[in-house]
Amino acid sequence: MAREIYAYRCRLCDTMHYPFKMVCSGCKQNDFFEFDTVPLPKVGRLLTFTRVYNLPAQYEVATLGLGIVELENGMCMLGQLEIDEPEIGMPVQGTVEIVRVEPYDNYYGMVFRAA
Repeated sequence: MAREIYAYRCRLCDTMHYPFKMVCSGCKQNDFFEFDTVPLPKVGRLLTFTRVYNLPAQYEVATLGLGIVELENGMCMLGQLEIDEPEIGMPVQGTVEIVRVEPYDNYYGMVFRAA
């Protein structure tokens, strides 16, 4: 089963939000929870990136690549990078995967690879 990460579309003005907001930042007149869920696209281009070398003990890797990606619909999101030599502007493809494991919990997020 393919997992998705969702954006939220305001029912009054069609403004898209990610992550979730209680009140629409577009029309500012929305009642709470007046949003429809919309799956985020998984294709985009890399805007910027970094590598983290001093991770908490929960991460079982020596370093972790992170990047901000502009998705096909113009929205931006942060995700993990599994790219050896990332370049700004390069096309990327994302998948929703387990990004951290805790006792009794798995945490999912977007992992981007070169397209």
